[in-house]
Amino acid sequence: MSSRMSEIRRQFNRSANSYDAHAHVQRLMSDRLAKSFLGWKNKSNIVGLNILEIGCGTGMLTEILVTEWPSASITALDIAPAMIKLAEQRVLSDEANFNGIRKMTSDRLRFLHADVEMWAKNAPTSSLDLIVSNACFQWLSNPRQTLGHLRRILRPGGSLIFTTFGPDTFCEMHKAFNEVYRANGMEPQRHGLWFLSTNEWNSLLKESGFSNIQFERSIQTEKYASARDFLHSVKAMGASTSEAVTMRGLSSRRLFANMYKEYEGNFSIQGGVIASYDLLLIQALADG
Repeated sequence: MSSRMSEIRRQFNRSANSYDAHAHVQRLMSDRLAKSFLGWKNKSNIVGLNILEIGCGTGMLTEILVTEWPSASITALDIAPAMIKLAEQRVLSDEANFNGIRKMTSDRLRFLHADVEMWAKNAPTSSLDLIVSNACFQWLSNPRQTLGHLRRILRPGGSLIFTTFGPDTFCEMHKAFNEVYRANGMEPQRHGLWFLSTNEWNSLLKESGFSNIQFERSIQTEKYASARDFLHSVKAMGASTSEAVTMRGLSSRRLFANMYKEYEGNFSIQGGVIASYDLLLIQALADG
């Protein structure tokens, strides 16, 4: 596992217990994703489906998959063991069964601790009917290569359906950081992930052998008490990776203090600040 993916695993392990309390947007994305694959389900006559969920997290989407496809074989994969433990508790526990979730046997639902970019290289060809993923693909180190592997392991006519974040995500924060850097005579640095556009995803999917590619894009704005609270919420979900490096003449403490001031000076609303999430829902078919 690369050092980058090891750090991502550590982040999500640390944030596992706080994730659900802050994951309002991810729940919204999960619900939208579920509506899409249920539409696919209604069009499909396949019996005995093999389904892969990439980045199962605490089991939000897994729970829906289990309920809708109790006879399917489902593999729920995640890089963070602490997340998998919570997902197992959500879906497989006696409490889950008591709460009305159709309890599946372990031979039908398998939780797998793995980095999908490594795992997919050796996964059996044409072994899956459906691959789903919620708010995970932005973490891929090599999306072109990984999409190629996912296409290979899908059966002809199988589907890939996933949500991820688009390039306008956290645009307020990025604008605030940029203003601080420029005010100090410095070249702006990127704080947080780079997010691919719909055109970039479209190109990657076509190159990987997918067709009938469909996109739904929307902007979701969330309210936070302050810019500091916004970043605290992001960190509590394990999403605090940054490519920025400390620069001479501008300490990290001063940088963030000035960013908070800039953010709140330009993006305040009554009772707090706003943060934008650029939400992408993408569906694609494996060519026959």
